[in-house]
Amino acid sequence: MITLKSNREIELMKIAGNIVYKTHQYLKPFLRPGITTKKIDDLADQYIRDQGAIPSCKNYQGFPASICISINDEIVHGIAGNRNLADGDIVTLDICACYKGYHGDSAWSYAIGNIDEEKSHLMKYTEEALYIGLKEVRPGNRIGDIGNAISNFAKEHHLGVVKELCGHGIGQNLHEAPDVPNYGTINTGVRLKEGMTIAIEPMLTAGSPNVEILDDDWTVVTEDGHPAAHFEHTVVVTKDGYKILTGE
Repeated sequence: MITLKSNREIELMKIAGNIVYKTHQYLKPFLRPGITTKKIDDLADQYIRDQGAIPSCKNYQGFPASICISINDEIVHGIAGNRNLADGDIVTLDICACYKGYHGDSAWSYAIGNIDEEKSHLMKYTEEALYIGLKEVRPGNRIGDIGNAISNFAKEHHLGVVKELCGHGIGQNLHEAPDVPNYGTINTGVRLKEGMTIAIEPMLTAGSPNVEILDDDWTVVTEDGHPAAHFEHTVVVTKDGYKILTGE
């Protein structure tokens, strides 16, 4: 069921989203060659808790870490461990926080040191795809308008659109209705209404969009080994457009 959020609920989600945003900003200086993904996860966990929130990912459907950390060909749901970041990697931090029962969710991909042209192109246009999708968020438009805009933009820049993964509604649950795919047909799908809160998250690849899941049953990787990038904001639909909740 799709729920329209009250002003009180939106304010709580704004606080949760701001905690997610601040966690990203806090972690950025640590994203250097040599740091382990476990250290990043520990830093995120402590920071989120210090803000009076809890990491939404921790134990979510059994997920063992506090945030998702995905490197290079890992698209989503990478699990922290002893792996070190290296020069030339791209790493995606997917951070979710719950504040007084409401969630915020934002993913961002970061370059570690000097990255090659393929990864640079991928990151630039995946981030731009997020904002292309956001332009379609306003009352009266439909979910298909968002996905159509993202997929057309991705194709223009020769990037693959992962179809097995999508954005989602968000609120008292981390994942709520409706699904928000990164592909679609104009004027199809759920109609957007003021008060809806959704997470829009292009997940694009530099090669084939086909995916597989690793033996840990969580980490989703590209089938051909080419890198992937992932950018996400939680937004609320307003009377004349949208407002980003996972920002300052």
